[in-house]
This record gives sequence, structure tokens and C-alpha cells, in this order.
Amino acid sequence: MREVLGELLAWCRAGQAVTMATVVGTWRSAPRPAGAVMLVGPDGTVVGSVSGGCVEADVLALAESVAETGRPVLRRYGVGDADAAAVGLTCGGELEIYVEEVAADRLPELDRLAAAVAANQPVAVVTVVEHRDPSLVGRRLLVHAAAGEPDGPPERLVSERADAAVAADARGLLAAGRSGPLTYGPDGERSGSGMRVFAASLAPRPRMLIFGASDFAAALAGLGSFLGFRVTVCDARGLFATRDRFPTPAEVVVEWPHRYLAGEARAGRTDAQTTVCVLTHDPKFDVPLLEVALRLPLGYVGAMGSRQTHADRLERLRACGLSAAELGRLYSPIGLDLGGRTPEETALSIAAEIVGLRWGGRGRRLGEVEGRIHHEPG
Repeated sequence: MREVLGELLAWCRAGQAVTMATVVGTWRSAPRPAGAVMLVGPDGTVVGSVSGGCVEADVLALAESVAETGRPVLRRYGVGDADAAAVGLTCGGELEIYVEEVAADRLPELDRLAAAVAANQPVAVVTVVEHRDPSLVGRRLLVHAAAGEPDGPPERLVSERADAAVAADARGLLAAGRSGPLTYGPDGERSGSGMRVFAASLAPRPRMLIFGASDFAAALAGLGSFLGFRVTVCDARGLFATRDRFPTPAEVVVEWPHRYLAGEARAGRTDAQTTVCVLTHDPKFDVPLLEVALRLPLGYVGAMGSRQTHADRLERLRACGLSAAELGRLYSPIGLDLGGRTPEETALSIAAEIVGLRWGGRGRRLGEVEGRIHHEPG
């Protein structure tokens, strides 16, 4: 939802109704993950995607029906279904899509959601997608990460007990950075069936910290922003770390790299989702920086340099007292072997390594491997 929130808000603020399709369930090699969203605007404009093209035409027809009736629809597509084959779902997976109308009267809820996202506050949007009582389908609850913060809107999903159970489980998904369906009894009982909700987690964008304001950093900053990272470029040399050299949405900081990273860690602004890319390949910068980075619980730490530079860097880090386990967390030379040479090609190889580690990819040509194309997170 994060990717389409701007368009959704703009239409609702203009007093126009929008139809929203959300992937609320996936099985096997589904083309898009749970939480993927497609909007159909009042003028027929389509924003976002729920399948990468496989079922969009059929979902568009569903959206038109929902816009006419005002009644939400839950539709499942599977490779064995005649309907699915007709619309082109041939990837071998299955997905379930919930289509609803989002009217302008939802604006207060959307404004609160947008405020939380803008403030980098984790928030989950929980929607009832199935219930024995059809009048309850479509009810929604905003759940903040911290228990005790006010959730909303003020009306209940079903009951106080249901709200409490759903909020607790949604916080668990939010902490894991996952979106997914949850099933309860009709009154929120944790066992049984009768009510199914979908919790869409809008966690803050993960950080990518790039050290070394080079042409390689500029290329990686643009690609990192494209991939959804909140990018910061840091260099101690103010001559290189300028906004003119980094026109992407990246933040640009002039500071000694190791001091900046240590300060961000002390302030609680790094975590297990943070990616650190050291592109300085200068010992006076990268050794103190890596000494800090490899002792922090970060998601990825990679460093640029030749094999000789890498070997020399390891010796220096051992002399700083880093353990074998800490050194084993370093991805160096950074990136996958794509054979690229330009800054843009190098950035692509670095991003490919990061994406592969996130999703458990093996970095090989798909035509040379067997089994599922899509992996669970690594």
C-alpha cells in the first residue's frame, strides 16, 4: 500500500471513490507478494500491480463491478482453475485478491496512516476480508507497533475481544516486517473459523548507508532508492559529498564514516534491516568503519575493493581484534560476479547480492537451476 498511498490520498481528498485490489494470500510461485496493491481511479487510471500482468485484466473487471455495487469481492486464482487459465495465471502458483471500494469518507483514516508513514512509524492496516456476517466485511483497524498507542478507527472490527486479538497478532507481523492473513472465530476467538482478516504491514523503509561519495555511490544510491531503501551517502570529504553529485532522494552527510555509523547506532537508527555498503576502499576510512559495522546487528555489510585490498583489509581488521565470526559477516569484494565494469553495472551487481540474500536467492542463471523461482526470505 505504501507505493500507492499518494495516489489514493489524492483521489480521496478530491472527494472521489477509488477501487483497491489487494493480494491477501499467496501459494507456491505467486507473481506478487501478499500486500501488493492495485488501484483503479475514478477515471479508470490503474496504479500498481497485483500479479505483474497475469490477472490484471480480470481484476479490472472485478473493480468495475465493485464500483457499481459497492460490495467487496474476494477472488482466488490458481493455475488449475479454468478462469485463471483464461486470464493468464500460468506461473504455477495461486493468489487471492480482495477488491473493495475506498470512498472519500475513509479520508480521516488515510490521513492518520499517511502521517504515520511520513514519520517512519511502523503501522499495520487490518481489514476484515471474510466473515459470516457480510456486513462486517471491509471493516478496518489501524494498529501501531507499540502496544498502548491508540489504534483506530474508533469503531470495532467486531468486538473488543476481537480488536485486542487482532491488534496483538498484527503487531507480531509488523515486528517481522510481514503482511499476511489471520484467521479467528467469528467473535475474535483465536481458535476456530468464521472471520479472516488481512494485516498489511507498513514498516519504515529499510536504510541503506553508502560510505564513499564516488560515482559508484551515486549509481548505487539511485538504485537503492528505486528498490525502496531510505538511502544515506556519507563521506568525510565535503568536496565530494554534495547534493549536486547526488541528485537522487538520498540524504548526503559530511562526516567521518565510523563516527556517523556509531552515532546512528547509539541513536537507535540502525537495525537488522540496515544495509551498509563501504565503497571508499581506503584503509583510513573503511577499516575504522568496518570495525564498527561488523560489531553491530546489521542486515548486510559489504566492502568494495580488489582481492588484494580485501586480504589487506582482513589483516588490519584482525589486528583491531575482530573475531572470525565477525569477519565472516563481511561481503567482500562486494557484489555478484556479473562481469560489469561501469558504476551502474557495479551498482547492479551490489543490489543483486543484497536482493539475493534477502530472499534466499542463489545468484545463478534461472535456466540452470531447478525448483521454485521464488524463495522465502533468507
